[in-house]
Amino acid sequence: MAHGAHTLTASRISGTAVLAGLLLLSAQAAAQGLAECAGIGTDAERLACYDRLAARQAAAPLTIPAPTMPAAVGASEESHAVPPLAVAAPALPLRPVAPPGSLAEHWELGAENKRGTFHFSPHLPNYLIAAYSTAPNSAPYRPYQPLLPDAKLSNAELQFQIGFKMKLLENPYGSPLDLWFGYTQQSFWQAGNHAASSPFRETNYQPELMAVLPVDFPVLGLRARFVNFGFVHQSNGQASTLSRSWNRVYAQLGLERGDFTLLARIWHRLPEAADDDDNPRIVDYMGHGDVSATWRWHGHEFSTLGRYNFASHKGGVQLGWAFPLGERLKGYIQYFGGYGQSLIDYDYAQHTLGVGVLINY
Repeated sequence: MAHGAHTLTASRISGTAVLAGLLLLSAQAAAQGLAECAGIGTDAERLACYDRLAARQAAAPLTIPAPTMPAAVGASEESHAVPPLAVAAPALPLRPVAPPGSLAEHWELGAENKRGTFHFSPHLPNYLIAAYSTAPNSAPYRPYQPLLPDAKLSNAELQFQIGFKMKLLENPYGSPLDLWFGYTQQSFWQAGNHAASSPFRETNYQPELMAVLPVDFPVLGLRARFVNFGFVHQSNGQASTLSRSWNRVYAQLGLERGDFTLLARIWHRLPEAADDDDNPRIVDYMGHGDVSATWRWHGHEFSTLGRYNFASHKGGVQLGWAFPLGERLKGYIQYFGGYGQSLIDYDYAQHTLGVGVLINY
């Protein structure tokens, strides 16, 4: 009886060792396959390698035969039979997940990134900063100065930008395009200017429609990821001499490499009748396009936005640094220099430095 129990225990230990060995071999083979796929240079071939590896792992479950165990005294062999053990390898993702902040994640470029229609998602940065301008633009408000003779514009104000985008159509009629709606609002609030009754000096409203087409080709060491064709309206909602507005159509190319993103855009202003044009020379100051770049590094984001008109030699640049504060909140420092920080200032040059927070959602 003791000899039979000892033999049964030894058989169980032997079966466990066989199981552990086979699982180890399976894990080593999967790891080797992943390493081989990761070393492939081009995106298409690397994704195909992942697909083949996932198909092999899912299609070949590992079956381990039951160890032979002697029957105990007085018991039949059938009562001690152990059924075969089938161990399926863990499923591998069919596509690598896009890293946070990548263009594929932001614009849902791949099938694995799609989230469907009518979901709110980030568009342009959302921030709140306390800003100081070296020389606020008082000229547009002089006709209204008699109403508040002691009021002057303050150099310090609160600036904030909020917005979102929403997908209206996803791959309509089987096309690779997605159609998006975006909205951005930028406000300049003289919150501490009590002599002028703390007014919102300027607010710009910017709705737009965007048709985004995924692409994949090399450009100067970067990888082109999408082309965006859009229509954008921007206005400040004012009347009379304070009114500013313009409409544009544009084309934009998005490129990236690792944690570096580059967006290049050209636009054409849609003409308006001279009697309705509140800012006839706005292109001289705002140019015919812009370039923006972002570099992400250990939770920090360094950004720049620039535009320039080579005919008039006028333009503007905005620099930003966002640094971690929490899961959804980052500290934010912004500098702007040149023309066109807002629509009311499209033909006015100034330097502004702001400090505040940037919100991720």
